[in-house]
Amino acid sequence: MKPKHIQIRIEQCLALAKASNCPRRKFGALLLDPSRNVILMDGYNGGPRGGGELCGGDVCFRDTMGVKSGTRMEIGCHHAEMNVVCNCAASGVATRGAWLIVTGEPCMMCAKMIHHAGIERVIVVTKGYAGENGLDYLRAHGVEIQEVEGPQDPRLV
Repeated sequence: MKPKHIQIRIEQCLALAKASNCPRRKFGALLLDPSRNVILMDGYNGGPRGGGELCGGDVCFRDTMGVKSGTRMEIGCHHAEMNVVCNCAASGVATRGAWLIVTGEPCMMCAKMIHHAGIERVIVVTKGYAGENGLDYLRAHGVEIQEVEGPQDPRLV
């Protein structure tokens, strides 16, 4: 893919993140077919499919309980990467060989899922949301990582 097309897809991913109803962080993810430069699937973090409630409603239990990022995955909303892969599975869309753009660093749980789904490259918007991540796991398992600068986590400004 040409750099200008990647930049356009990153902008789309950042716009998609705005759809999240999570009160703490807003993540977006796009799965791409790099050979055809098309979006295969999208996702953002939030509550369960069908409009179910987030874990804490208008507040984030991770914040109110002081849960460190990257830990206690049973608390919190569904991650953008999880939604993309699950949406693919539900729709019969192949993930092998695809590229994934994410607006922040994947957690370890999502990194494992990305690797096992056969996604070959992850484009990460750096200086995005901080926290524990799975980039080292992805690199160790042969997933290419491409880091691009983007908006900084507002909690760090």
